[in-house]
Amino acid sequence: MTTADRQGRLLAISDLHIGYAENRALVERMRPETDDDWLLVAGDVAETVADIRWALETLGARFRKVIWAPGNHELWTHPSDAVTLRGVARYEHLVELCRELGVTTPEDPYPVWEGPGGPVAVAPLFLLYDYSFLPAGCATKEEGLAYAHGTGVVCTDEHLLHPDPYPSREAWCRARVAETGRRLAEIPAELPTVLVNHYPLDRHPTEVLWYPEFAMWCGTRLTADWHRTHRVAAMVYGHLHIPRTTWLDGVRFEEVSVGYPREWRKRSEPPGTLRRILPMEVGSGDRGVAP
Repeated sequence: MTTADRQGRLLAISDLHIGYAENRALVERMRPETDDDWLLVAGDVAETVADIRWALETLGARFRKVIWAPGNHELWTHPSDAVTLRGVARYEHLVELCRELGVTTPEDPYPVWEGPGGPVAVAPLFLLYDYSFLPAGCATKEEGLAYAHGTGVVCTDEHLLHPDPYPSREAWCRARVAETGRRLAEIPAELPTVLVNHYPLDRHPTEVLWYPEFAMWCGTRLTADWHRTHRVAAMVYGHLHIPRTTWLDGVRFEEVSVGYPREWRKRSEPPGTLRRILPMEVGSGDRGVAP
């Protein structure tokens, strides 16, 4: 065993969707490779607070540190959930749940990974989206939504993700981007970063979507230069259910989702495999595409 093996790994996963029994079983089997492994969870754990608690508590008992960034599914006010909080109140409830479990959230100080590939500041983000990834030929949100409704591809967020007390999801997104940008700017200049967000910081990963209009619910143009301005060693995200590695301006983007059983059954890689972020895997530069 090498020194790096003994010192641990920075691992990542997202889109666990444990409402599916098959995915819950994957989480039950997830284990660290060393006693010092950290796990980044980039959102979409589940739709109900009870399921979110179970998953994060289970993983938190196994890994040295678990770091969570919320996905859209955690923020849904789902009819099957006993917790009926909406918008900011729901997010704050989940933050308090994580703190009770010892899980790091976007509201906590950014921890520094000192293991192999470090030191780097690991920053979980909660940014949402603002409909700026518009379909071709559309100039406004209204045009984009009309086009999406015409194709029948409309995100369930439109019905279950409430922005209260903000007037809209895009207003909430703008507020989150402004506050998060301020906090990232305070990270010491000598520290590289690993940014963890449910959505990619740049639009390029959405270019392979089967339904391009879905990109409207996948991020914001406001963060398009963050991989350059915040000294990013790796950008970790999920949401698209297209696990792969891409490179942009020399920065590695890692999509680490599990996805739904009907999706992961088609893949050659065993489902629920944790992606190593640091130290960087040999050959990871060959996985996926380089835009």
